[in-house]
Amino acid sequence: MTVERVEVLVLGAGIAGCALAHHLRAKGVGPVAVFDPETPGAGATGRAAGIVTEQLWDRWDVEVTRFAKAEYARLAARWSPTAFRTNGFARWTREPTAATALREAAARLREWGVPVEPLTADELAQKVPWGRFDGILAAMWSPEDAVVAPSTIGEIYAESARNTGVEFLLGRPMASFARSGNRWALETAGRRLEAPSAVVAAGAWSKRLLASVGHPLPLAPYRTQAAVLRPNPPVPGEFPSVHDIDVDVYVRPEEAGRILAGDGTQLVEVDPMTFQPGGDSSFVENVASTFAERFPGWAEAELVRAWAGVCVSTPDRHPLVGPVPGAAGLYTITGFNGFGVMRAGGAAERLAAVLASNGGEPEMDRLAPVDPRRFTGPVVPFSPRPGFTLEGGNDPRF
Repeated sequence: MTVERVEVLVLGAGIAGCALAHHLRAKGVGPVAVFDPETPGAGATGRAAGIVTEQLWDRWDVEVTRFAKAEYARLAARWSPTAFRTNGFARWTREPTAATALREAAARLREWGVPVEPLTADELAQKVPWGRFDGILAAMWSPEDAVVAPSTIGEIYAESARNTGVEFLLGRPMASFARSGNRWALETAGRRLEAPSAVVAAGAWSKRLLASVGHPLPLAPYRTQAAVLRPNPPVPGEFPSVHDIDVDVYVRPEEAGRILAGDGTQLVEVDPMTFQPGGDSSFVENVASTFAERFPGWAEAELVRAWAGVCVSTPDRHPLVGPVPGAAGLYTITGFNGFGVMRAGGAAERLAAVLASNGGEPEMDRLAPVDPRRFTGPVVPFSPRPGFTLEGGNDPRF
């Protein structure tokens, strides 16, 4: 079998892997090869909600999401204008503890340059006239947040990478992936590729893949659900993405007057090979009851489809982006806790800079909060704990 040499192997063609290939070539790294046993975006990317908000938990998250949002806007404007829309994002609560946490979060976000504003119940009703907002104690509004079509953005990244010489090996099973001398070797469909650097960007399959080469990391795949509904009459025009903190349900606009609703997250680990991809009846019933109580204008919406996908959690709810501890030349970009689309472009750019600089400290500093080497010792099982958290206050959910 002929050995083909590349500079970087990327395992996974979701939005993170495709964005990484794009940025590696933009920084002059190559040749690059991307492997996926399916097609680009076939995993969590193709099932993601596509909300891109800067209402996040620390400065690193805000910075990489801001970069990603700006890049998605540029890519969409050039290749697929409907794949990116600035529509704003609002969230609110009726609970006193959560209201305190929301106000504290707003103060932190303003310190990081995020343009957030308080909203009254009347102002919320003007933006989302299908909702009921009596008893609201606090609400936060981000006018510059957006929604994207994740699969389309991923495809744009993939096409950009192809146009600069990246080879995509798709739709074929992996025969093996292992360390071979001072390189990482991938065998698939009669081909063997070797590279000094390899990046595991395999989403829910990252845990199994890293463990298979003897370098496990604390990751827990979990199942989350969403549904597309058709209100009657259809929703006219644009409206913001919204999140009711108390019931943990979010809604965003879809095309043709439809809406997308979640969050049917299940806080238990699942096997990405055997999970149920269809939406549960209990999830659909919960959406219906929430709409009846919180969004009465959408209470009679018709279910178009409901589905489930698998995201990946980490113990501290921060992703793993950077060198895998104890594994020379092995990197990962995974564990986004349900917010991979928001961060993918920015996180991929930073990881590409690390690879282009051969792990230079100035570039590694930009990944410090998410460096996988923060976890040492045996991997201990844990329960997933993702969500649109506020990271503040005394409520244990936050």
